[in-house]
Amino acid sequence: MPMIPAPIKDIQFLAEQLFNLEQHYQNLPKYDDLDAETFETVVDEASKFLFEFAAPLNRNADEQGCRIKDGHVTTPDGFVELYKNYCESGWVSLDGNPEYDGQGLPYWLQVIIGELNTYYCPGWSNYPGLTHGVRELLEHFAREELEKMFVPKLTTGEWTGTMCLTEPHCGTDLGMLTTNAVPNGDDTYQITGTKIFITSGDHGLTENIIHLVLARLPDAPKGTKGISLFVVPKFMDGERNNAWPASIEHKMGLNGSATCVMNFDDAKGYLVGEENKGLNIMFTMMNGARLNTGIQGMAVSSASYLGALEYAKDRLQMRSLTGAKYPEKAADPIIVHPDVRRMLLTQKALSEGNRALTYFTTQQIEISKHAKDDLTRKLADAKVSILTPIVKAFMTETALEVTNLGIQVFGGHGYISEHGMEQLYRDAKIFTLYEGTTGIQALDLLGRKIMQFNKGSLGPLADEINDFIQNNPNNPYSEELQEYMQQWQEIIIKVSKKSMANMDEMGAASVDFLMYSGYVLLAFLWAQMHESADKGGRFGQSFYNGKKKTCEFYFKRILPRAQLHVNTMLSGSDNLMQMDESEF
Repeated sequence: MPMIPAPIKDIQFLAEQLFNLEQHYQNLPKYDDLDAETFETVVDEASKFLFEFAAPLNRNADEQGCRIKDGHVTTPDGFVELYKNYCESGWVSLDGNPEYDGQGLPYWLQVIIGELNTYYCPGWSNYPGLTHGVRELLEHFAREELEKMFVPKLTTGEWTGTMCLTEPHCGTDLGMLTTNAVPNGDDTYQITGTKIFITSGDHGLTENIIHLVLARLPDAPKGTKGISLFVVPKFMDGERNNAWPASIEHKMGLNGSATCVMNFDDAKGYLVGEENKGLNIMFTMMNGARLNTGIQGMAVSSASYLGALEYAKDRLQMRSLTGAKYPEKAADPIIVHPDVRRMLLTQKALSEGNRALTYFTTQQIEISKHAKDDLTRKLADAKVSILTPIVKAFMTETALEVTNLGIQVFGGHGYISEHGMEQLYRDAKIFTLYEGTTGIQALDLLGRKIMQFNKGSLGPLADEINDFIQNNPNNPYSEELQEYMQQWQEIIIKVSKKSMANMDEMGAASVDFLMYSGYVLLAFLWAQMHESADKGGRFGQSFYNGKKKTCEFYFKRILPRAQLHVNTMLSGSDNLMQMDESEF
């Protein structure tokens, strides 16, 4: 992608002004001494580091990709040195437990580091990113002996981690998995089976890789109730474990990220948590991975927008329809043309709105873990439950749109690889697929989170949005936002009633419902950004004017899409299901 520094000013605006990070952390005893200056310094230095060391590797990582020979995976040139430098500079351990040489900084900072990793080099970002989830899972669920065995080196980045769920025959339907685990009688188990689509399954960045593997014990119940979780290291007691990459996938994007087929052939491992409770435990990491994938979508959106913006300001093509704007030049830059502005503003509205959604969700995660009282933690956790599938699916689906527009702004140059725009689109497509497809996220949102867990309600998430509306009656978008909030709840009631008679109605409505939810959430966040920008601040008047005008664009040109989703989801399932298979 174009070598353009990340939008640090936008990050700071959201963190310091919109979400008031100092007040946020004053309410969380664990981080109540963190100030905005420290937060800003960490983000700024991380961006400088990655701009210098990660961004120059991006194009070659895409073109060279990963290679496998004799059961060993080699990452693109420069990744080994980058990873070593990244760890030595302390970026990998930012939010780690100080007991294990972590720095004890907030999760929010680690989220932003993950955003910047993807912004500068998407293929690289998975190596440090997935390890955080493995570390956190083991800290929470592994017995003390295993925690002390694995977590310290995962914290410092000396080891990396993976999660091994999917198998060739089962895909998302993990109840069908057949990988088995046989107890050895000495606290270890023999793990045998094949796992596919294993991100960072093998590489030469670290001396060890820690695999989290779902498998079945002998006589385990069928289906998802009979799945246990095991930790299987690449090296165990100094000896090579029997966990090998059989091949690597040749993908349309994210070529710098090693996606492996992993064979476990009587590989030794340890049980994590209780027998047959593995999927419940793994869901904690899966949810984190879903959030991280949404953030990856947002990051490549931002890169595409800023690349297209720079190009549109420089590329000369025709004259403005209302007369030459730069008569001294051979032609006007294409940013003067209405359709180019439509594309750029769509990119800006979606990428910056999704960043706000990312940080809003991140704050709720921190509150759910560290707030002073139990009720506050529970309310935040309920919000995160609903937000997670939206972040994953909406932010990756809109990333496809944004990166597609980035190519379009470049015109014929957009599909030429040297400009980097087509790579962002290829990378973005993968984000819609791994960690659960959009359809899976939509069913999770509507079927489990809304209907099952919240009994047909948006719960405390709706309360927070309605509080903003009531407390800001003079906001120019509060009234319209209120109408969408009422419609959102009415849709849930209508779909619920139809689904009680025919569950296909749930499936037919789910993706449209998720996208509708995403558009309304971004309306809430853009209305907040307008409120904050209206007060001004240290970032300059043109910056705040840009926020307010983008908000207007969003409400007038993007938010109306939500009504199309309403019309579609309420059209029913018959138009999908009535056709016989032979009629396709």
